[in-house]
This record gives sequence, C-alpha cells and structure tokens, in this order.
Amino acid sequence: MNLDTKSWKTFRFGDLISKIYKAKAYKDEDLSFSKKLTEDSIPYVTRTDLNNGVKAFALRERLENIEKGNALVIGDTTATISYQKDDFIAGDHIVIVRTNWLNEYTGLFVMTLLKKESYRYSYGRAFKIDIIKETVLKLPADSEGNADWAFMENYIKSLHNKAVTTKIRLKKTSLDTQNWGKFIFSDIFTIQNGKGIKKEEIEEFPGDFPAVQSGEINNGILGFIDKDYCKEMNYTFTDEPCLTVARTGTAGFVAFQAKGCVVGDSAKILLLRNEDFKNKYVYLFLATILNANRYKFSYGRKVTEEKYNDMIIKLPSTTDGTPDFAFMERYIKSLTYSDRI
Repeated sequence: MNLDTKSWKTFRFGDLISKIYKAKAYKDEDLSFSKKLTEDSIPYVTRTDLNNGVKAFALRERLENIEKGNALVIGDTTATISYQKDDFIAGDHIVIVRTNWLNEYTGLFVMTLLKKESYRYSYGRAFKIDIIKETVLKLPADSEGNADWAFMENYIKSLHNKAVTTKIRLKKTSLDTQNWGKFIFSDIFTIQNGKGIKKEEIEEFPGDFPAVQSGEINNGILGFIDKDYCKEMNYTFTDEPCLTVARTGTAGFVAFQAKGCVVGDSAKILLLRNEDFKNKYVYLFLATILNANRYKFSYGRKVTEEKYNDMIIKLPSTTDGTPDFAFMERYIKSLTYSDRI
C-alpha cells in the first residue's frame, strides 16, 4: 500500500479522542521488579523512549493502579510516545489516551505521527494535556472527510515482513581486549562540525538526504532534506559513509550513516583517516567503541571538538602498534546476520 499524503486532511487530535488523563504514578522505590515478564509481573511504563516506554517489569503483588492495555501513552515532560497493547502501570508524568478507534494497528499509525510532532516540545517545553489536544495531525481521510481508520489499520498490517535469514556460518572471532592498544581519537578520525538545520527547513525543502541532529531515535536522523538546498546553505555534509556524534542532548551518542548525511549544529561528522578501511564493517566496530565511551559526556557535558579529539580509546592493534582495521572488519563480518547489514 502506498501513502499519498497530498490527499490527507488535518485534524485536531482532541477531536479524535474520547478520553485523556494523567495516570496514577508509581515510583521505583515503591516497586519490586522481575527480570522478565511473567504471569506475576507487569510492564512498568515511564518517560523513557527506549523499549517502547517500558523501563522494567514490576511484580503485580499489591498493585492497585493498573492501567488497561490498548492505550496511547505520552510522557508529558519528555514528549515520549508509545502504544501499550497489554495492561501496565505508569511512572510519573504519564498521560493516557483512549478512544473507540484505537487498536494495535491504528495506535501504531497515530503514534508514529505524534512522534513526528514531538520535536516541538523538546528542550523543557512540556507536552501537557491541553497542548496534546490542540496538536494538529495530517491523516488519511475517507470520501466524507473523516479520518480513515480502516486504511490506517490495513496499512500497518501490510508492513509485516518475513523472518530475517542469514548465510553466515562462521565462528565468531574472539575479542581479547587485554592486548588492545591505546590511541588518540584525532589520530584516527577527522571531525566536521555541523551548523543550522531546523525541522521546518526539512519540511519546506524535503528530499532523500539524511539530516542528523542530536538524538538516538532513527539513528539520529531528524528527517530527509534536499541535498542541493544544503549545498546552497553551505551546511556541513558528506556523501561518503561516516559516523555522527551528538554534541548535546544525547551527548556522545554515535551512529553509522551508510549513505552520508548533513549535520546540524547539535551533531558532528566523524570520518576515518585511513582511506583503505572506510567501510561499513569498520565504522560499525568503531561506533560501538565510541558509544562505550559515551559516559564521559553525561550530566550536561557537551561534546566539543577539543575534548573529543583528545579522547583516548582502546582498539585492536597490529604488531607495529597501529590500529588493526583489518581485524575489526573480519570481526563484524563474522557476526550472525552481518550479511544483512
């Protein structure tokens, strides 16, 4: 099924729903947790954007404020959004949305569109109930101009894919990190600092070139923009595969961009100096190493070019003391499903 968004209509979200309210909140210290979901435990949904909002699994014993499943869940101070199919309990600052058209499929469709609006409520601007109601969404509409819930449900159902297969039968290469060498980041990478790029620009000049800012969702990609526009604006971009690092917000988060990208002022491009090993396997290995060093930029410490260039990282090394990029490539290729990268 194709999405012809030109024919979609705009709807005030509050006019589409029948019930919206703040959930009764639990705190971590009030709960006992299970390592996995069982008959005796229940999802504990908080404002996290990871794991579909589920922070942990809480033991059901003596729990009273259980929310029924089939609900859209919004973190009002973080603008994080999820659809919860099963019963759950909520953490603090959680808003629940319920209505008669909501099911697993329409929920996922609308959740995706709400997420695209959530950037408006970042940087401390709360996504409160009144604001949620006033949010305007473009949705598929039927011939009478009403939201076409049947189309949305059928579209999500059409996205089901076959199970992923792999031809990799290699024995995974072992990692002996004790023999790794220490290297200065600036000896391995060059940094290109981003500038500009707002969500509004992406909407006004859409294209197929990834625009990266800070954030972990969608590999840090804010949207897709016209490359020629980026050239005219003298924005920072590369056509070759690269890594990107978030400067603020999710500071230190590193992602691999397979087809190059343009970066805004909250991100940087990292390019390998060694021209012989600028491939996806080496970049993915290095992204993992750099993300393991992300803790150095927590608690509001921004990723500056000076700090990042001076960072020491441990890597596989050859007998002559240089980074062993060939080993990094072989290691990633030995992983199951690496042929699907």
